[in-house]
Amino acid sequence: MDARLNFFASPTAGKALKHFMSVGKALKDSPLPAATQELVALRVSQINGCAVCIDMHTKEAAAAGETSVRLHLVAAWREATVFTEAERAALELAEEGTRVADAADGVSDEVWASAAKHYDVEQLTALVVLVSFMNTVNRLNVITQQPAGNYEPGQFH
Repeated sequence: MDARLNFFASPTAGKALKHFMSVGKALKDSPLPAATQELVALRVSQINGCAVCIDMHTKEAAAAGETSVRLHLVAAWREATVFTEAERAALELAEEGTRVADAADGVSDEVWASAAKHYDVEQLTALVVLVSFMNTVNRLNVITQQPAGNYEPGQFH
C-alpha cells in the first residue's frame, strides 16, 4: 500500500506537522499517566481504523512495559478485568469524545463525572486534548492511507 501523500516531502505538511509534534510532546510531558495516554491513543485509533496509529501506540506501549494482555483487550475494555477504574473512565471518555457524531449530546455528564473522579483538572485537560489530537492525526492518516507495520518505538520522539 502506498500513501496518497508523503507528509515528509511536503513543505506545507512539514510546517503544519511540526506544530502537531509539539502538541504530542506537550501531552507526553503532561501529568496524565503515560500508560493511560497510550491506552487512550490506541482505543481512539481502533475506533477510527487508523492502522498506522494502532501500530505506533501498540509498539510504544509495549516498549514502555505494557503487557500484551492489556493491549489485546483494549478493544473490549468493558468486559476486561485488567484495567483500573481510572483507566476505564479515561477509555469511556475517549470513546464518547471520538464518537460525537453518534451521540447528539457528545460526552455525557455521567462519563465526564466518572473521569473527573479519577483525574485532576490538568490531567482532564490533557485527556481531552489527547482525544482531540488523536482524532485529528487519525483522520490525516486514514484520508491519505498511510501504511502501517514499520513503526519503531521512539521514531517520532
